[in-house]
Amino acid sequence: MKPEPGGNINAESRTFTYADATTFAGVTAPQHNKLHRVLGLPSLVFFGLAYMVPLAIFDTYGIVTQITLGHLPAAYVLTLAAMFFTAYSYGRMVEVLPAAGSAYSYSRHAFGGRTGFMVGWTLMLDYIFLPMLNYILIGIYMSEYFPGIPAAWWIIGAILLVTVLNILGIKVVARMNFIIIGFQVIFLAFFFTLFFTSIGREGAPSLLAPFYSENMRIGAIVSGAAILCLSFLGFDAVSTLSEETKNPKRDIPRAIMLCTVVGGLIFILSAWAGHIIFPDWQTFADPDAAAVDVMGKAGGAFMVSFFTAAYMTGTFASTMAAQASVSRILYAMGRDRVLPYTLFGTVHRTLGTPVRATIFVGIVSLIALEIDLELAASMISFGALAAFSFVNLSVIKTYLFDQGKRQGSDLLRYGLLPGFGFLLTVWLWTGLSKTTFTVGIIWVVVGFSYLLYLTRMFKKPVPKLDLAD
Repeated sequence: MKPEPGGNINAESRTFTYADATTFAGVTAPQHNKLHRVLGLPSLVFFGLAYMVPLAIFDTYGIVTQITLGHLPAAYVLTLAAMFFTAYSYGRMVEVLPAAGSAYSYSRHAFGGRTGFMVGWTLMLDYIFLPMLNYILIGIYMSEYFPGIPAAWWIIGAILLVTVLNILGIKVVARMNFIIIGFQVIFLAFFFTLFFTSIGREGAPSLLAPFYSENMRIGAIVSGAAILCLSFLGFDAVSTLSEETKNPKRDIPRAIMLCTVVGGLIFILSAWAGHIIFPDWQTFADPDAAAVDVMGKAGGAFMVSFFTAAYMTGTFASTMAAQASVSRILYAMGRDRVLPYTLFGTVHRTLGTPVRATIFVGIVSLIALEIDLELAASMISFGALAAFSFVNLSVIKTYLFDQGKRQGSDLLRYGLLPGFGFLLTVWLWTGLSKTTFTVGIIWVVVGFSYLLYLTRMFKKPVPKLDLAD
C-alpha cells in the first residue's frame, strides 16, 4: 500500500505512530477493538511512576556523583526543572493529539515528515542503548555480589536468557511488574528509615552539603544533570493510555506533570539520603557500583543483599521490556519496508514473535561487553534530550503559529514556558561529553542518509513510522 500524494496515508492502510492511536494528524485508523475508558488520574499516576522505576537513581549514582563532585541531588534538581517544563509541553501536545504520545508524532505534526523522521531516528538511540545499559548494570552488580564470576559472563548469560524468553513470548515478568515495583518501594522505605537514623550520628555531614558547597561547579552540575535525564524517560508513557482514560484531555496532562514531579522528588530524596549516609564519594571502590558502598554503610551485608535483590529484579524486568520493545519496533519498520523486510519484518508462525528481530537485538546488545556505563547512559540522554527539545518547539509552532494563539496568557502558556523548557534541555544537551556527541552525530548523519535513500532524495513521501502494533 502506497501513501497518497503529499505524504498522507490512506485511512485503510497501515500507518506508524509510537502510541496506540486511532487518529493521527487528522487521519483516522481502523478500530477493530475499542478500548474501555476506565482509568482515572490516580491510576495514570501510579502507572507512570511504575514505568519510571524508583531505583533508577542507582543506575548512574556513582558516575554522576563523581562528575558533580558530590552534588548528585543538586544535579537532580536541575534535571527536574528541565523535565518539568518538558512535561508541561507534553501535556499541551496531548491536547492536540490525544491519541498519540511521543516526541516523534508531535514533531511530525508540527514540522512535517522529514523533521519527524529524524526525531524518531534519534529516539532509536534510547531503544538501542537501554537494553545495553541494563546488561552492563547486571554485569556490574552481580559480579560485585559474586566476585568469583566475571561481569562478562553475567552479561552474556543475561542476553541469552532475555533473548530466549522474548522469543518464546513469555509474559510472566510483565505481569509481575507491579509486584516488582512494590518490592522496590518497600526497599526505599527501609532505606529512608536507615537514613533518618544516621542524621544525628556524630560526624554526619551538613544536610545542605549535597545541594551546595564551596567546591560546587555549575559546569559539573550541568554535565551530571544531562546524564540524569534517562531517569525521566518513562513519564511520557502515560500519554499512551489516552484511549483508556475517562477524560484524557484533562487527566493525561495532569498525570504527566504529577509523575514528573513525584518521580523527581523521589530521585532527589534518594540521592540526598545516599550522600548523607555515605558522604566520602571520593572513596568509592567502584563508581559504577557505588550503591554497594552506600548500602554497606547504611545497613551492612543485609542491606547490600536486600538492595541487590530489589535492584536486579527491577533491572531484569526492565531489560525484558526494553528488548521486547526494540524488537517490535524493528519488526514494525521491517513489516512496512522502512527496514529490510526479510530480516526484520517477519513473525514466527508457531511462536508468534519477531524471532529474527529479537535475535538481532540480542547480538547488538553484546556491545555491552565493550562500552562503559557512562557512555551507554549518555547516549540514551543524547536521544532523549534531542527529542524533548522538539516537543517544546512543537508547542510553540502548533499553538503560536499554526493556531495563531498570541493573545494575553497564550504567550506565557504556549511561548514562554515551552521556550524555557527548550533552552533548559539544550543547555543540558551541551553538557554531554565529546564522545557522546561524536557517536550521536554519526547516528544522526546515518539517519539522514538513510532518509535520503528511502525518499530517493525527497522525490518520494517521507515514510510514517507507526509503532503501535
